[in-house]
Amino acid sequence: MNDNVAKRKKIYNPESTESVNDRRIFNGNPTSMFDLNKIKYQWAYNLWKVMLANTWFPEEVGMAQDKRDYVGGLTEQEKLGYDRALAQLIFMDSLQTNNLIDNVNPYITSPELNLILVRQAYEEALHSQSYDVMVQAISDNSDEIYEMWRRDVELRNKNDHIADVYMELAKNPTEQNLLKAFFANQILEGIYFYSGFSFFYTLAKSGKMLASANMIRFIQRDEVTHLILFSSMINSVKKERPDLFTKSLEEEVVEMFRKAVDLESSWGDYITQGQILGLTSEIIRQYIEYLADERLERVGMKKIYNSKHPIKWVDQFSSFNDQKTNFFESKVTNYSKGSITFDDF
Repeated sequence: MNDNVAKRKKIYNPESTESVNDRRIFNGNPTSMFDLNKIKYQWAYNLWKVMLANTWFPEEVGMAQDKRDYVGGLTEQEKLGYDRALAQLIFMDSLQTNNLIDNVNPYITSPELNLILVRQAYEEALHSQSYDVMVQAISDNSDEIYEMWRRDVELRNKNDHIADVYMELAKNPTEQNLLKAFFANQILEGIYFYSGFSFFYTLAKSGKMLASANMIRFIQRDEVTHLILFSSMINSVKKERPDLFTKSLEEEVVEMFRKAVDLESSWGDYITQGQILGLTSEIIRQYIEYLADERLERVGMKKIYNSKHPIKWVDQFSSFNDQKTNFFESKVTNYSKGSITFDDF
């Protein structure tokens, strides 16, 4: 496999004469000026505008009823599952905030993509604040949730696996490792996050922790744009650098997805323990397989599992499109700008 070095862009490069048509996702030669009068990746600039329109603020979600639900309405397993699911989300957004700024964006050589990656990093940081609002509202000992990534062996093992691809990029910044990091982002945004969100929607479906589910709904709307971003980046690189998309790379990517499905299925069993109504081991596994197939198809790869969506009601819970069926009660709903899908890009 080609193992060319991925070069960090210069923060100031007046010697560059790169034209807009010569721009590349990575290993281009940008001036590093944000000349947005000239756009090569129009889909990125369109997505930037959607992300701006979707601005929201976590403090607007009232959590008082969730505190009462948590104390008096949840079973002990539901409480533990809630804490573990929240601890996992806290890790992933913390990792992603740093990863985007320190580990990915320095190698991206298109100004419209630099712009959108900075916006994504802001949103990941905002999600971290959102989780803190949730933790402070429901927990008498917030440190217990924030330290769970250290104490819980299952969570630590999962986190170590998720971080491996990004750590390898930091240690060995090749074009191949950067491209694999793009696929890892697809897995993070489109499998791990989506699976974690489904736990909160399941509680809300039974009338519990509605504000938490509302907060997650706004977070997921952001994650949709992040998933579109990395899928589109992969597809753009495929056009620019078809030489990178070797059979060996495809095999590695498929193995990454298989491992993610196995890992997330085991994690889902761990946080539910077969005691969360509506989330059996079979349903959890099938949903995660369905997500993996969807993500692979979006970048022109074959499905692995051919699994059907077993919990379609989750899509209704996470959607902003049908305001008539909005079961949440929260001021932040006023910020809704509507949902987007892959078909919009």
